[in-house]
Amino acid sequence: MKVLMVDVDGVLIHGRPADGQPLFTYLERDLGLRLDLLQQAFFQTHWSDIVIGREALEPRLSAVLAEIAPHLSAATLIDYWFENDSRLDLNLLEELAALRQSGVAVFLATNQEHRRARYLMEEAGLGAHVDDIIYSAALGHRKPSPDFFRLATARAGVPPGDIAFIDDMADNIEAARQFGWHAAQWTAGATLGGALPVFGKRA
Repeated sequence: MKVLMVDVDGVLIHGRPADGQPLFTYLERDLGLRLDLLQQAFFQTHWSDIVIGREALEPRLSAVLAEIAPHLSAATLIDYWFENDSRLDLNLLEELAALRQSGVAVFLATNQEHRRARYLMEEAGLGAHVDDIIYSAALGHRKPSPDFFRLATARAGVPPGDIAFIDDMADNIEAARQFGWHAAQWTAGATLGGALPVFGKRA
C-alpha cells in the first residue's frame, strides 16, 4: 500500500474533548437551543447541500437561527460545535506517524464542509499528522458516492489498488471496496495493524 485514507468523525475524532460525549450533549443547557429543533430546521433540511459545497455554512445557519434561536449567533454556535467535536484518538495518531515514517502517504478522507475542514487541519492540529485532507465540500461529492472515491483516487495520484482506507461506516467501506480500495471498518478500540494487517508490521 502506498496511501492510507482515514475518516475523521468516529475514527480520528470522538466527540467532546473533556469526556468523549456527543458534541451537542449539553447544547440546550449551554446555548439555550434544543437539539431536536436544530436537527430538524438545519441538519435535516440544509446539511446535504452544505457538506458538498453547494451552500455556505454560516449564512444558512444564521438564517435558521434567526427563526429558531434569535438570541444565538451562527458564529457562537459554530465555535461551540467545532470545539466540542475535537477529541483526538492519540493512539491512532501515533500509528499514523509511524506509517508515514515508513513512506506511506496519509490523507484524511472525510465528509466535511469547508470551515470545519480548515479547523481540523489548523486548529485541531491534524495538518501536522497527515499529508493532506480530501473532503466532500471540496470534491462536490460525499461518501459513499462513487464520485467521492474516484476524485479522491485522482488526488492521491496512485491506482485504487494502492490505497487502504479506514472508516466507521459500513456503507463507506463497501463503496470503497467496490472502487478497488483495500478498506476496513473501524471500531472502538481498534488498532491500525489489526484493522489492516498489511500495515501491521509497520504501524
